[in-house]
Amino acid sequence: MAKEVTDLTTIDLFNDEKRPGRPKTNPHPRSVQIKINKRNQVKRDKNNGLKRVEFKIHTSLFEELDKLAKDQHLSRGELIESLLLKALANEQN
Repeated sequence: MAKEVTDLTTIDLFNDEKRPGRPKTNPHPRSVQIKINKRNQVKRDKNNGLKRVEFKIHTSLFEELDKLAKDQHLSRGELIESLLLKALANEQN
């Protein structure tokens, strides 16, 4: 009997073939993995003394901040934090 590539009913003929893709390394589905990772990130941030702040800004300001952060090789969060620290330092003087 010849081996037919499209014949999946005789699995023993395909034992030596590798299937594409990465092997599954985590028993949880992706949605649960994301929740676990987010929970762990929040714990790490809390241990590092970080608090989450969320606010809305106009698109043009967002794009300016994004460009400035890229120019300075910083993340947007790091840039905003530095700008806030400078503003607070100027207020105290």
